[in-house]
Amino acid sequence: MDYIDKKEKEITKSCETEDWITSGEKIKEEIRQAAKKSTLKNKRINICLTEKDFKDIQVKAMEEGIPYQTLISSIIHKFNKGELKTDSE
Repeated sequence: MDYIDKKEKEITKSCETEDWITSGEKIKEEIRQAAKKSTLKNKRINICLTEKDFKDIQVKAMEEGIPYQTLISSIIHKFNKGELKTDSE
């Protein structure tokens, strides 16, 4: 699960270690299923990048020890959550 951020990993771990208090097993299972579905990657896209951008992303991914596709997905995910700001903000 390298494609989820630190906070999401903490939440997942706390759920797995049963730190959460629920009102019943049914709700607990519904939450688990929703979390599992939210981490599924089911859409494939094609994008065109400049050679320099592609190489820079590959280098950054190697530094982070993750595949470059995972890094790109993480960047998009963080941007959508408002955690990654543009230069104009």
